[in-house]
Amino acid sequence: MNSFLSRLRIPFFLLFYFLISEGLAQNGVTFLQFEGKEGPGKGKHIVLVAGDDEYRSEESMPMLAKILSERHGFKTTVLLPIHPETGEVVPNYQNNIPGLEHLETADLMIMLIRFRELPDEQTQYIENFLKAGKPIIGLRTSTHAFAYQKNKESRFAKWTWNGKEAGWEKGFGKRIFGETWVNHHGVHAKEGCRALIDGVQQMNDHPVLRGVKDIWVPEDVYGIQGLPKSATVLIHGQSTAGMDDKAPLIWEKSVMPIAWTKPYQLEGGKEGMAFSSTMGSSMGFQSADLRRLIVNASLWLLEMPETITPDLNVDYVGAYQPTMFGFDTFRKGMKVADFK
Repeated sequence: MNSFLSRLRIPFFLLFYFLISEGLAQNGVTFLQFEGKEGPGKGKHIVLVAGDDEYRSEESMPMLAKILSERHGFKTTVLLPIHPETGEVVPNYQNNIPGLEHLETADLMIMLIRFRELPDEQTQYIENFLKAGKPIIGLRTSTHAFAYQKNKESRFAKWTWNGKEAGWEKGFGKRIFGETWVNHHGVHAKEGCRALIDGVQQMNDHPVLRGVKDIWVPEDVYGIQGLPKSATVLIHGQSTAGMDDKAPLIWEKSVMPIAWTKPYQLEGGKEGMAFSSTMGSSMGFQSADLRRLIVNASLWLLEMPETITPDLNVDYVGAYQPTMFGFDTFRKGMKVADFK
């Protein structure tokens, strides 16, 4: 078939649409998939969804997927924002994340997206997943995951980060994770964040915190205006006076929640559990304990707390050389396979 298509000299964007419409989408073309090795996650499927303009989730999600697959046994699928005319991974193209149908077989979703306005047929898979009450992890900008600016007639327009529809005030992030975009509590790109573990949760051996001792990330602390009473804060964030892990704490600034759990439920759906963290830049994931936090949260959400030990392997699988966060700093001309 490939040689036949090449002889026809079909433009790439037509070929891309052909692959999607004919169900021929494949690993390395429209998504990445890693079969699980041995580990507690054997037989479970995690879908990781990347799609933000700034924090290079297109780099961090494949890295996390390989750790979860190689080190802990999960089958993982990574979905990326793809420009339909070129087939390139373009993080600031907000209207296409192909492959969300993989959520039909997923046991857990890990999301790092920002201000997306996806076609309804794509977003429908996310709603179906959540109505099934399956667990979800939301990182960094996922508190403001959706922004409907063009298709305001979409039935998912209520997911907009600053929405006002009854029951969906402040949108998807507030409804699912407990908060939407508020502000930069720290000074963006000048102050980092030191994680302060909640002592009560640590003393009570919350499984998500096992082995998590030292997290510093270069992304600043986000403002949190009000988490619901159903949320359980696990980690607070203190701003640091500088962009390296030796920078002193800014004691004059108040702390903010930066990692918490919260139950959620959609209309007509089952209750599920969410884990959220406002950390999550690709640079931040150079912290081994931030990677540990996400692995721990994955196992906890999948009801395997007994498998969480303080020394779980969270080493990279292969090289990981993240790009500094920023708008339009993504690596240009990259195809899906380049992130494998």
